[in-house]
Amino acid sequence: MTPDLPGRLRAALEARLEGVSRRDLAARADRVSRAYRGGAGSAGVVLGADDALAYALARLPATYAADMAVFAATVEAAPDFAPKTLLDAGAGPGTASWAAVETWGSLKSATLLDASPPFLALARELAAAGEGVLAGAAFRQADLTGAEALPAADLVVASYALAEIAPTAQGALIDRLWSACQGLLVLVEPGTPAGYERILAARARLVAAGATLAGPCPHAQACPLTPPDWCHFVQRLPRSRDHRIAKGAEAPFEDEKFTWIAAARDTVAVTPFEARVLSPPRQAKPGVDLKLCVETGALEQRFVPRRDKAAYARARRLDWGDAI
Repeated sequence: MTPDLPGRLRAALEARLEGVSRRDLAARADRVSRAYRGGAGSAGVVLGADDALAYALARLPATYAADMAVFAATVEAAPDFAPKTLLDAGAGPGTASWAAVETWGSLKSATLLDASPPFLALARELAAAGEGVLAGAAFRQADLTGAEALPAADLVVASYALAEIAPTAQGALIDRLWSACQGLLVLVEPGTPAGYERILAARARLVAAGATLAGPCPHAQACPLTPPDWCHFVQRLPRSRDHRIAKGAEAPFEDEKFTWIAAARDTVAVTPFEARVLSPPRQAKPGVDLKLCVETGALEQRFVPRRDKAAYARARRLDWGDAI
């Protein structure tokens, strides 16, 4: 299922784009994207309202799609989790908050933290078009690498935020995020080898702190993947005309690669599962080939023959990223 932007968010973005030069936004989006890929943080890249808007136009739809895919998998792992409070750390234009509110109707309040005043201003403007939780959200300028305690929340999310933090400071941030978490901590990163390494380091730290993994891993043992392989998933999303202009792209769709981890406190019931599909299943006439990470902590290549009708019917419906 393709996650479209909520109608109110899409309308708010379109209203904000009225009278704005698409050519200028495309140039800004390209500059911002290149700077981020080079390892720069938002403080030195997003210098004003137009930069924040350009980033949102180019990146918000894909980030939202990845967040929704992750949150859906998290709900599958912890179906009884009903958070009332949300902390969105490194919120940017508020993308993860919109996705969280769409996913968990139980949310009553949200706090959005970011170091960038232009991002916070845009997040506040977009959230004003939302209802309830978003319209009443708190927005705070905060340096995630600081020493002060983060606000406690049932659901703590850091989406595409670790990449902006110096490697030497990421471990301390994970500790602070986990300390603030009273239920579930969800981290989402770009689906690159570097993003996977950040998630892998966070995973080790969270397991050592006593967290229960709610996904994507079916186990808490060492990751069985070895370079050049890495754990990542993909979500396809449609591109609007403005989105295509901002990206300088022709295709009407985009495939967003992402990687993630969800860690639960003991108070959250996590449903165990047997395996996670780690690549697109390969279907052929004899049956389906699956690459799986299994609950024993190993990688498994599983072939499901067509002659096993019940198993084959289940296997042919599986997709990359699905839990078994």
